[in-house]
Amino acid sequence: MADTMQFDLVSPERSLVSVPAREVRLPGTDGDLTAMPGHASTIVTLRPGMVTVVDGQGNATEFAVTGGFAEITGESVSLLAERGHARAEITQDIYNEMVLDARRAHRSAETRRETVGDEVVAAAAKLLGDMEALGTHIGLDPNQATIPD
Repeated sequence: MADTMQFDLVSPERSLVSVPAREVRLPGTDGDLTAMPGHASTIVTLRPGMVTVVDGQGNATEFAVTGGFAEITGESVSLLAERGHARAEITQDIYNEMVLDARRAHRSAETRRETVGDEVVAAAAKLLGDMEALGTHIGLDPNQATIPD
């Protein structure tokens, strides 16, 4: 079995990284997951959180994603993020945009509860909670992002 696998992370705007990796830690909607070379093939739906890529020398690099999908094979992990940023490039302003999007989605679901149902409202609330936790994890303040009335 190989020591590394190919890891590619892309968002609609750009390719963020394409490197050999020893392991990739993913924030899955059904729980966090670590993919390593030889991992069983699967597709994982992602929630907002940090993706950690560990290279062959053990160096870790983190990327924030707002959601998306990862396809895992024994030889690779291909991640398509709704929105993704290297941790080092996330500013409070960028994070505020991400939180505002999640708050708007939650507010919209709340106002359409009778039409969309409680499950959609709960999913929007979970997404917002995950987004706020992402910022707190990297030292940003989710309370700075407010929706204008």
